[in-house]
Amino acid sequence: MHTLNFAVWRRALGGVPRLHREEWLGLDPIARWLIATRAAVLIMTFISAALAGIFAARAGKFDLLPWALTTLGLVMAHATNNLLNDMTDYARGVDRGNYYRAQYGVQPLEVGFWTMRDAWRYTLFTGAVALACGVALVALRGGLTLPLLVAGAFFVVAYTWPLKYIGLGEVAVIVVWGPLMIGGGYYVITGEWDWNVVLGGLPYALGTTMVIFGKHIDKREADRARRIYTLPVLLGDRLARAVALACMVLQYVLVVGLVLSGFFTPMLLVVLLALRTFALTWRMFQLPKPAQRPDWFPADAWPTWLAAFAFAHNRAFGLLFLAGLLVETLLKLAGVA
Repeated sequence: MHTLNFAVWRRALGGVPRLHREEWLGLDPIARWLIATRAAVLIMTFISAALAGIFAARAGKFDLLPWALTTLGLVMAHATNNLLNDMTDYARGVDRGNYYRAQYGVQPLEVGFWTMRDAWRYTLFTGAVALACGVALVALRGGLTLPLLVAGAFFVVAYTWPLKYIGLGEVAVIVVWGPLMIGGGYYVITGEWDWNVVLGGLPYALGTTMVIFGKHIDKREADRARRIYTLPVLLGDRLARAVALACMVLQYVLVVGLVLSGFFTPMLLVVLLALRTFALTWRMFQLPKPAQRPDWFPADAWPTWLAAFAFAHNRAFGLLFLAGLLVETLLKLAGVA
């Protein structure tokens, strides 16, 4: 029986730790799950679920039980996808030969920390929790919930292969983190579909997509060598960087437009505080990646580069967006706004 290692839990929630085999073998099952699922990025899914809940509260239709089931189900579905991603790439031989994924964090299968049977055991448990939440929501809400569940299951299974291999992985991400998670989450909580909510959640969905986009730019050459045709591989380095920056600019344009249209109050302009982080991100997206890690760049983040800056921007923008929407909603419920 392993002792719960809360220090490793914190490391896994804050980044993607690098561990030796002896350290891995001494970990408790939760710590292994957090590392294998790359739990640090699951915060992006939690924020999408939180946004769906806040939009529901903003409409005066928040319901705790479906929101809780939705949040747990989405986070576990994302974790399942991350596990399947590593399993699929390992089985296809993608992660061999010091491939990009094997250079940051721990790829348990590739480094021999666990077997495929171990990976399946964790994946099936995680997927079962996600599916159980989905089935419960279908029984509770009905209507569009079943098609939303089917769509979510499709993307969980199909993202790594074939979607990522044919330039549709990035499209899948924006669909999942926007219409599916935020719009679909809002529907499951309230029983109503609202395209304004889908549009209102798009600024955050764009930021999440740019994290994946940045990672795919970082490993464009490695992916092209393995015939993984992500969108940056198809677009080329220069155009891919331009598209990423345009999408990040669009995040701010959409928020300002939604404020001017009256859908958001000026409270959401708090996201403009993220422009300081965006300025650094903009600069880095215009410079070539250094051959070696700069001294000031976090060792745990290397060899990710553009992905790290896109993640920092998305975190700053997303948390400000979440805070602004939450304050706006509280003021509205209090009759102030």
